[in-house]
Amino acid sequence: MDDYLKQTPYSDPGHPLDGPLPHDPGELARVVRDLIIHRCEGDLFGYAIPEQRLHEDAESRYVREILRILRERGDGPLTERRPPEGRFVGTCRDFSLLLCSLLRATGTPARLRCGFAGYFEEGFHEDHWVTEYRLPDGRWRLADAQTHHEYELPFDPMDVPRDQFLVAGDAWRMCREEGADPETFGLSGSDWLKGLWFVRGNVVRDLAALNGVELLPWDGWGPEFLGRAPLTADDLAAADAVAAARTEDDWRRLHADPRLTVPAEIVSYTPYLGDRRVTLPQG
Repeated sequence: MDDYLKQTPYSDPGHPLDGPLPHDPGELARVVRDLIIHRCEGDLFGYAIPEQRLHEDAESRYVREILRILRERGDGPLTERRPPEGRFVGTCRDFSLLLCSLLRATGTPARLRCGFAGYFEEGFHEDHWVTEYRLPDGRWRLADAQTHHEYELPFDPMDVPRDQFLVAGDAWRMCREEGADPETFGLSGSDWLKGLWFVRGNVVRDLAALNGVELLPWDGWGPEFLGRAPLTADDLAAADAVAAARTEDDWRRLHADPRLTVPAEIVSYTPYLGDRRVTLPQG
């Protein structure tokens, strides 16, 4: 069985999905877009997101938790467009993980990619997650379910150009080898959540996702994940190796490297709820 057809502990819906689903990737992205509201999209929808949802929904690490919350907020089928108050309040990672889950469930190999989008603010590379899915001819495409509609983009969100969304390794290589300014990579609304340390964190999280460990955007396991410690020569070399990797065998080998593997216990540096230690599922 194709590794990217298999559900992971994070993408597994946990029970049969409610009702029939379309098999077309674009239609699945439409479904996902109409089930989730990004926690920064209140103004877009004219909706005052309740503080508890704003703080807690996006801490849902697993698709089964996202689906549980959706069931609590409405009893219609997943294919039915939800009003803002009936939606899960998430981040780009949640759009991407739910789309990945639905693609796998309907027979399309898919995986999460962590990196940076150049289409939200001119001249800045915004921290972002998308879904990569495989076409029948074997080619991989990037899909951004968050922007499937509601946003005006100069490209098809089911085929995001690779120069518009940079997977984290490509962003790292741009900073290390091509003279890109690391301060243009991160969160545009923050004074400090940007820089080479931030890019390195996404390199590690992208590698983890390629190996079936689909972390939250603020997960880490050391002070360097928050820029609280300088990157060591070992950190730089390991990230260089990930940026140079091109094959699934390379990704598996690198994920076994102690400098890059995700430990059983991590720290989730949650934006609203403080730092929390989390034990991750194994296997």
